[in-house]
Amino acid sequence: MIARMWRGRTRAADRDRYLEYLRRTGFPEYAATVGHRGLLAFRRVDGDVAEFLLVTLWDSFDAVRRFAGADVDRAKYYPEDAKYLLEMDPRVTHFELVAAPRLAGRGDDAGDVASLVAP
Repeated sequence: MIARMWRGRTRAADRDRYLEYLRRTGFPEYAATVGHRGLLAFRRVDGDVAEFLLVTLWDSFDAVRRFAGADVDRAKYYPEDAKYLLEMDPRVTHFELVAAPRLAGRGDDAGDVASLVAP
């Protein structure tokens, strides 16, 4: 499994509007892409800046290509991103997922990401 990591920064005052924008653009496109396995979205505010970290999980680099195109390391932006983001880093980072904790509060293995990783 592949983890694709993207970071973006907005003004703290725009943090909720940008999150809603992500929910209308990138999040649904991730979910609609064959081979997408999940999304973790993080946000932190430090003074006047809000930082977002999106970690998407994919079956393979072929799945990532279906979302991102041939250059999987190139960040994918949407039309209004420039309205919110303080800078637009052209690159993302990928990692191979080798272990993950069981998600708390689940009585089944549906939340056990590690069970999705081939031994």
